Parts: sequence; structure tokens; C-alpha cells
Amino acid sequence: MTEVVLLEPSDLPDLMALEQAQEVAVSTPASLSAALSSSPDEMRHQVFGARSEEGRLLGYAMLALQPFDAELEAILVASEARRQGIAGRLLDRVVTAARDQQLERLLLEVRAGNQAAIALYRAAGFQLDGVRKGYYPPGPAAGAYPPGPAASSPTASSGLREDAWLMSLDLNSC
Repeated sequence: MTEVVLLEPSDLPDLMALEQAQEVAVSTPASLSAALSSSPDEMRHQVFGARSEEGRLLGYAMLALQPFDAELEAILVASEARRQGIAGRLLDRVVTAARDQQLERLLLEVRAGNQAAIALYRAAGFQLDGVRKGYYPPGPAAGAYPPGPAASSPTASSGLREDAWLMSLDLNSC
């Protein structure tokens, strides 16, 4: 069974190895290091990891805490561990952490072509708030995103800039 735990600075090498093994990196070494280094008094970031029974890091989610809102800054699952519910467990832990801080909303942005992630967020109750047209540089090669229930965005692999979907979850309503 995969366990979701709060990661610490000593977990940075595992996080970097996970990032480097993916075709689509989500975070930089500097952002991961800074997030893991949040002091308990400040706790501006929390990074949760999904570890296998053997201790292997299979995925992570990075949460930024703000005065009234939280933002899911990154979520990544190893390509060989996808479609096993790991992203859902990480997202559940992020939502719980934001609620524990008595925040009002959980925000995120996602590439319009990442239909599997969008389906996960919608299933968790996230609503589309807006679209940033042409926000991302050309998307990754076809197949870099896990398959989703809808066709991918035409901008995902056509060489055009890709839209960003802005989504939020009202933490007081559910």
C-alpha cells in the first residue's frame, strides 16, 4: 500500500530523482529545496510524498499556504505508477492540509491538454475559474500526459502555446 507522508529536507534527492525521470518536469531543484526548508513556524509550503512499501518515492504534491488560500503548486506521479490512484491520494492529503489550516480556497493551474489531471480535479470538486490563453510554451510530445477521458487540447502538441486552466475548490462548501 502506498503511504502519503509529509516530506522533509532529507527527501530532496528522492524528489530530484523523481523529477529527472519524467518527460515533463514540474518543479525546479530550487523550488523544491525552498519548499522543503519551510520552518515549522512559517510553514508556507508543505510537500507530501507517496512512498511504496519499499520506501520508493512514487509521487509528490507541493502546497503553498497563503493567508486565506492555498495553492497546489505541483503534483507529479512517476510514469510507471500512474493510473493507480496515487494522484488522488496526494490530492486528498493536500485538501485535508488546506482545510486543517482553515483556509477558504484551494487554487491550481493546469495545462489545458492534461485531461487526466483535469478529470481528477473535477472529480474532487474543483471548478474552472478562468483560462490564461497561450500561457504555456508549446506542450510536451504527444503521450507525455497520462491518458484522460477527453481528447487532448489541440495546442498540446501542435507547436502552439498552450492555455492554462485556473481552477479552485471552495474548502468551506464540502
